[in-house]
Amino acid sequence: MEDPRPSTIRLSPADRYMPQEEMLEVARQKSNLAIGVPREISQQENRVSLVPDGVALLVRSGHRVMVEAGAGVTAHFSDHEYSEAGAQIVYSPDEVYKADIIVKVGPVTMEEMNFLRPKQTLISAIQISMQCGDYFRNLISKKVTALSFEMIRDKTNQLAIIRAMSEIAGSTSIFIAAEYLANTDFGRGKMFGGFTGIIPSEVVIIGAGTVGEFAARSALGLGALVKVFDNSIYRLRRIQSNLGMRIFTSILHPKILAESLTTADVLIGAVHSAEGSTPCIISEEMIRGMKEGAVAIDVSIDQGGCFETSRATTHKSPVFKIHGVTHYCVPNIPSKVPHTASQALNNIIVPIILDIGSEGGIENLLKRDYGVRQGVYIYNGLMTNLFIGKRYGLPFQDIDLLMAAFH
Repeated sequence: MEDPRPSTIRLSPADRYMPQEEMLEVARQKSNLAIGVPREISQQENRVSLVPDGVALLVRSGHRVMVEAGAGVTAHFSDHEYSEAGAQIVYSPDEVYKADIIVKVGPVTMEEMNFLRPKQTLISAIQISMQCGDYFRNLISKKVTALSFEMIRDKTNQLAIIRAMSEIAGSTSIFIAAEYLANTDFGRGKMFGGFTGIIPSEVVIIGAGTVGEFAARSALGLGALVKVFDNSIYRLRRIQSNLGMRIFTSILHPKILAESLTTADVLIGAVHSAEGSTPCIISEEMIRGMKEGAVAIDVSIDQGGCFETSRATTHKSPVFKIHGVTHYCVPNIPSKVPHTASQALNNIIVPIILDIGSEGGIENLLKRDYGVRQGVYIYNGLMTNLFIGKRYGLPFQDIDLLMAAFH
C-alpha cells in the first residue's frame, strides 16, 4: 500500500551548494505628486518656496506643480517663468490648496487653514514663539501632516534651512550696517571697512553661531576690525577655526563688552536660543555708551531681541534711533534679499519632495529619513513635537514610535 504522506526531499551535499532562489525586496511604487505653491499673504514675507528651476526639475520627474498667480513676484520670479518651467498657474488659494503637498514660506495662517484637507502634507515655517495653543489645535483638527522649516535636519544632523537662512542673515546684516553707517542722517557718513591710512570700522558681534560667523566673514572681507563675544568657548574656538584666522574673541564679560561698545561703529546681535526667546545681553546703559551714529542690528529680534532697546520694525520702516544709535530690528532679514533666499530654500526643499515621490509617499520617507522626520510636528492630526505639546498642553505622540508601527 502506498504511503499517503508526502516524501521528504533530501539534498545531497553537492546540491546544497547549488544556487538557490533569492527573495528580493519589492521595490517601492513611485508616486506622482501634486505640489501647491501659494502666494504669501504676510506683508513681511517676500520669499517663495520653489523657484522656476526647481519647478522644472519636479515636472521632469513626473510631478505636477501648481503655483498661485503672483507667488514669486516679490522675489523677482514671474508667472511666465513658472509657466515656462512647466508649472500650472492657478488664480485662487482654493485651487492651489487642492494639491497633495503644500509648500510655503511663512506659517500657514488661520485663514489659510480653511483650505487644508485631511492627509495633506504642509511644509512651511512655524515660528513657535509667535503662535498660540488655538493655532495648533486648529491645525491638528485638519488631520494634516505638517513639517517645520526650523526643525528639518540634513544628513549631517544640521538644521538645514535654519543654517542656510542664518548664513544669509549674517552676511546681509553687514551690508545693511554699511548702508546706514554711510547715511548722513542715520549714520556717521562713514564708509564701512578699512582703507590705507584710515582707522578701520569696528564691529562687535554678540553670538558665535552661524549668523555671527557669516557676519564676521563679510565684515572681515570689507576690512573691518571684528570682535566676537559668546559664552561658549567651543563656539568661539570654532568660529576662529572656520574663519581660518585669529580674531578678537571674548566671553560675555560685561566690563569688556561695555568697553568694546564705546569704540564700535556697528553692533550685531546674533544670539539664538533653543528655548524660543533670547536673553537680553545689551543693556540700555551699554547702548547709551556707544558713539553717535553707530548702527545696532538685532538679528535676534525674531526671538524677541537681545538688546534692551530693541523693538520690532518692518521692511518699510526698518530703523529708529535711541541715544543717537540707529537700531535696525526687522524680523526675517533674509526676506530683504528674497531672490537669493528663495533659491536657498528651493535647494533644500526640492530634494525632499523628490524623495517623497521616489519613496512612494511621505510615510515611507519619514520612516527612512531621520532628518526629515525631525521636522514633523503634526502627523495625520497627531501632535508629535514634545516642546509644543508641553507648552500648550496638547496630547503628544512620539514620531519615532509612530513610524516604527507604520507598515
